[in-house]
Amino acid sequence: MKKTINILFFLILIFFSCSKNINYPDETLDQSDISLMKKAQEDVFKYFWNYAHPNSKLTRERIHENNISFDENTITTGGSGFGFLNILMGIENQFITKAEGISHLETALNFLENADRFHGAWPHWMNGINGEVIPFSMLDNGGDIVETAFLCQALICVREYFKNGSSQEQKLAQKADELWKSVEWSWYTNGGNQLYWHWSPDYGWQMNFKIEGYNESLIAYILAASSPTNPISTDAYHSGWANNGNIISTSTKHGIPVVLKHKGENKNVGPLFWAHYSYLGLDPRGLTDRYANYWDVVKNHTQIIQQHCIQNPKNYDGYSEKCWGLTASYSLNSDGSTGYAAHKPKNDKGVISPTAALSSIPYTPQESLKFLRFLYEETENKYIGIAGPYDAFSVHYQWKTPQYLAIDQGTIGPMIENYNTQLFWNLFMNAPEIKQGLIELGFSSTEHGF
Repeated sequence: MKKTINILFFLILIFFSCSKNINYPDETLDQSDISLMKKAQEDVFKYFWNYAHPNSKLTRERIHENNISFDENTITTGGSGFGFLNILMGIENQFITKAEGISHLETALNFLENADRFHGAWPHWMNGINGEVIPFSMLDNGGDIVETAFLCQALICVREYFKNGSSQEQKLAQKADELWKSVEWSWYTNGGNQLYWHWSPDYGWQMNFKIEGYNESLIAYILAASSPTNPISTDAYHSGWANNGNIISTSTKHGIPVVLKHKGENKNVGPLFWAHYSYLGLDPRGLTDRYANYWDVVKNHTQIIQQHCIQNPKNYDGYSEKCWGLTASYSLNSDGSTGYAAHKPKNDKGVISPTAALSSIPYTPQESLKFLRFLYEETENKYIGIAGPYDAFSVHYQWKTPQYLAIDQGTIGPMIENYNTQLFWNLFMNAPEIKQGLIELGFSSTEHGF
């Protein structure tokens, strides 16, 4: 009996020792680290509070520090979802009062209820005054199911955050619940066994953009399978997203396993936003299915990008262990103008995007904190503006853009919060329909008990 007890004790000890590797906060943090993280959160929060659209309270696609009124009525659906998480973060960190946050969210959800929708899905862009679709491209003037998924991930977090509160909070939670449940996920299979990104009442399925892994769109399949009203089949995930198991990668970069085949990258990894957008709510710690351990997916992705920047094959000035991070952001064109690019190892333009390292802080805390200190302490706020770190800069080209994009700025604060308190991971993963949907897809989570 005593031997059995000793063995059990030993196993429990091993379990907790292993779990400690991905539990937060990091015991090595000092007060300056904690203060700096909160400073960054408060700075990026301004994007979603100070510069929210005044009518809809939703999130503007972009802000240019030198021209605040530029493109001021273009609202981003996915960025608005990230904005909702930032509002909850603002309440938690006392940047605003709960009453202020509730009022803001009430206006936003009421606007979403009456905005243009296409079989329940919102468009990529909409007008912040009247809610009408703004075409993202010539054929894309209808529903965008991936942007809608980013929004719904946040709606579920809003519901869970307020559902046990006052009558006003419960009413807000109910509105969030109704909006997420009204999305017709099954429509976006086009009658087949796979999700399609876009549908337009004018152009139908002409975009013909199948959602296949691995990229930023995992959350769309998770939500679509979890919907209690309009679900997709589990086979759509396995045959569509996972390509019948062909999503698994045996490749390595810098001695680090890639784990899953990054769409279009041929044995390499994509931009780091792929490790952020789906994982604002979806907790990768101890999350597995038949294809991968998702903690390995996101952590390895981040480490590969960091190692690429350290090894610096193109010899860009400024790249180092404290200045790293490649993702989609504003970029520097060859003629010196500001453009846009999906920065990654195969498309490295010497441009660093702060959201890449900062939003990866749960995966690489010490490496991300080095970058945070570089931004705020070593460069004397050179790359910091009215709403936190600028979207992109290049030490090599002595360039920075005093501009912001919602989808970049929006992941920084919530991922720092997940690192510190696991707030959004706990809210989302404990939603009953999400837990059930994940189980049906074959996922298990040691962190959340299924």
